[in-house]
Amino acid sequence: MKIAVLGAGAWGTALAINLASRHQINLWTKNPDHAIELNNCRVNNSFLPGYVLSESIAITAILEDALHNANLVLIVVPIVGLRETVRAIAARKITIPVIWGCKGFESETTKLPHQIVEEECTHLFPSSGVLSGPSFADEVAQGLPTALTLASNDIRFSNDMASELHSSRLRIYTSEDVIGVEIGGAVKNVISIAAGISDGIGFGHNARAALITRGLMEITRLGLSLGGSMNTFMGLAGVGDLILTSTGNLSRNRQVGLMLAEGKSLNDILNELGHVAEGVHAARSVLQLGKQLNIEMPITQAVCSILHEGVPARGAVEVLLNREQKTEIY
Repeated sequence: MKIAVLGAGAWGTALAINLASRHQINLWTKNPDHAIELNNCRVNNSFLPGYVLSESIAITAILEDALHNANLVLIVVPIVGLRETVRAIAARKITIPVIWGCKGFESETTKLPHQIVEEECTHLFPSSGVLSGPSFADEVAQGLPTALTLASNDIRFSNDMASELHSSRLRIYTSEDVIGVEIGGAVKNVISIAAGISDGIGFGHNARAALITRGLMEITRLGLSLGGSMNTFMGLAGVGDLILTSTGNLSRNRQVGLMLAEGKSLNDILNELGHVAEGVHAARSVLQLGKQLNIEMPITQAVCSILHEGVPARGAVEVLLNREQKTEIY
């Protein structure tokens, strides 16, 4: 199968490397200078250093070349670039199946990825879906065992694409719950920041476990209210992704939390990371949706107060952990 991977960040590069052993891959980057660098070095030093892009992977900054004769498009740009990318595909009047791997909400509209796709050019996509789950780009590039969820409203499409993408080291499970998979992938990044703050302060494993568990409650409440399925939140795209992002040191969102606990400013943290940490942008959208739906989301509120209101990290987490006693319910 010929696959156009749109987005040469860490995740797009990792997928391209992983899939290149069994598919023909065109890897697209928006930046022409980045394309030149990748073609010359065959290593993505900016976003995924240390992993060689095989000569079989075609690298381009020309979208038409990436899409030419492709059987599938994998859109793996950050959520902030999704609408622009989908519009660019639509402008070329190309009818092609699409899967996106973006996580988060569009900050201006609080829309999920599938809503952006539907608004821009769903008529050009005969089938579409979302790919998500517990996955660090480095480990996918290494070929270490990883399991993901591919969700689509077209179950035949998700089954067919899962069969094509699946391997012994990249296991693909299918789902019909697009909303649930997207909510899990978006909100877990906010909880991961909270877990990183707690660990950075030194509150210990017990506090981290409490934050992850109660964070799963927030994900589930919001997701169910928006039409997601409980099974999704108990699966790879829900609790699986939440655990990985909240505990693994390769998690950029967890790193944001750890550095906030050190007292670093958000601007300095983001400059130091050099990568997108989706939880920073998602937190406001998550809190806004929670308020609209009258859902209590104390962890998200605490993270927003630290990120955007200047509340000291220790004080916000102390308040969170010392909330009034109550019955544990969803």
